[in-house]
Amino acid sequence: MTPPATASQTAGPYWHLIEFPEWADLLRPDGPNAAIAGERITLEGTITDGDGAPCADVMVEIWQADPEGSYEGAFHGYGRCATDKAGRFRFVTLRPGPVRAEGNAFQAPHIAISLFARGLLKQLITRLYFAGEPLNDQDPILAAMPSGRRGTVIAQRAADGAWHLDIRLQGDGETVFFEV
Repeated sequence: MTPPATASQTAGPYWHLIEFPEWADLLRPDGPNAAIAGERITLEGTITDGDGAPCADVMVEIWQADPEGSYEGAFHGYGRCATDKAGRFRFVTLRPGPVRAEGNAFQAPHIAISLFARGLLKQLITRLYFAGEPLNDQDPILAAMPSGRRGTVIAQRAADGAWHLDIRLQGDGETVFFEV
């Protein structure tokens, strides 16, 4: 006898994990980073699928170092938000500093990004780097990427301290994702 077929199961949706929109503001007055000094920035962008359609049900998480490039200090560098109906995400945080790498090297200031969405069996992981950052040329992770694809992880400066990075899940212009 043939066993009955079972329904396929993907990860998500993650709506119960994003019921706290305040987690997208790492600098909120009642939060753990309220008194930490540094350059205040906004990170924003749009997440699209392989056809260029906005992804309206993505949970976006960020993890970053503090303005001195440390993960050990008082700065709480974790945030989470949901994309809206147009696939947009937005975080308020401090610009991270260069992170020490092996030897005397430094990684360019960056923010780790994880994406969780319906249809994904595991999260997608990428990084956001800052356009014009002198250390980008020496960053070992950026150097390991094909030169024609590095632009998919480099945020561009927008108005009023905002940094903009669009993320494409697949297809032409696909963002570089890491196998972790």
